[in-house]
Amino acid sequence: MMLLAETLIGAPGAAQRRAIAKAITLLESTRPDHRVQADALLTELLPRTGKAFRLGISGVPGVGKSTFIEALGMFLIARGQRVAVLAVDPSSSLSGGAILGDKTRMERLSMNERAYIRPSPSSGTLGGVADKTREAMLVCEAAGFDIVIVETVGVGQSETAVAGMTDMYVLMQLPNAGDDLQAIKKGVMELADLVVINKADLDWAAATRAQAQIGSSLRHYGRSGQSASHPRVLQVSALKAAGLAEFWAAVELYRSEQNGRGGTQAKRQAQALDWMWERIHSGLRQQFAEAPAVRELLPEITTEVLQGRLAASTAARQLLNRFSGEEI
Repeated sequence: MMLLAETLIGAPGAAQRRAIAKAITLLESTRPDHRVQADALLTELLPRTGKAFRLGISGVPGVGKSTFIEALGMFLIARGQRVAVLAVDPSSSLSGGAILGDKTRMERLSMNERAYIRPSPSSGTLGGVADKTREAMLVCEAAGFDIVIVETVGVGQSETAVAGMTDMYVLMQLPNAGDDLQAIKKGVMELADLVVINKADLDWAAATRAQAQIGSSLRHYGRSGQSASHPRVLQVSALKAAGLAEFWAAVELYRSEQNGRGGTQAKRQAQALDWMWERIHSGLRQQFAEAPAVRELLPEITTEVLQGRLAASTAARQLLNRFSGEEI
């Protein structure tokens, strides 16, 4: 682990890229011995994390997230930044597999030595991100990347996990994607720090209408604990690389406002605690499923529920009591 950590935090190059890949693969492993090694690696890397800007990008399938991220990445690299992209692909509910085609969709960015792209399967994790996205983000920060972009799977209104692990949450929309009522629906919209209408070049009039509708709806949302100003709504064309300078200017303004009043630090502290409890809940679920007492009782309880002789809530309580060692 010491050698891997030293290579990872060393000079940028092919050796560092291999170390990053090995580290994230180790973090994603479910083997118990690998989990011990991964924890030791994270502890070693932690003092070197926290300096990058964490940017989350969500949007419905087909909105052009990958095209936008590639254009943005090339724009930032031209400004002297190093950019890491953690892209999450949906896993099949039938086969469990994922295409992981983001490097193909971001061909120019993936070949740039100042960029690193890591596609990961969602593996059934809800919220549009992968189970180990937070850990992978720390690895990229320790490797010295200035910007870490988290691209979610195509999201709906409830998939908001990326907002809880990044400094800024960007929601991408399409022109003509919905009416006024659709624009004011809560979920991802009320958590967005910036809304981007992509593919505006296809229909500038529709994009302008969408910008006005979304901007109007955002004024109805309370933003307690955040900037007093409402989230901005911008038009871009990722395909033509139009609007990127305006987009990044809005990002830097938001970042400056947050840093000026300690908002970023407070947000990251709250996210760290949420992450801890999320891991606790995940670990408890796994321990519950693997407990011998629960596995012994589960077939009988399952049959009772399926045949309608036992309420699901009662069954759950009995299994939890058996897990905790209490009498049923």
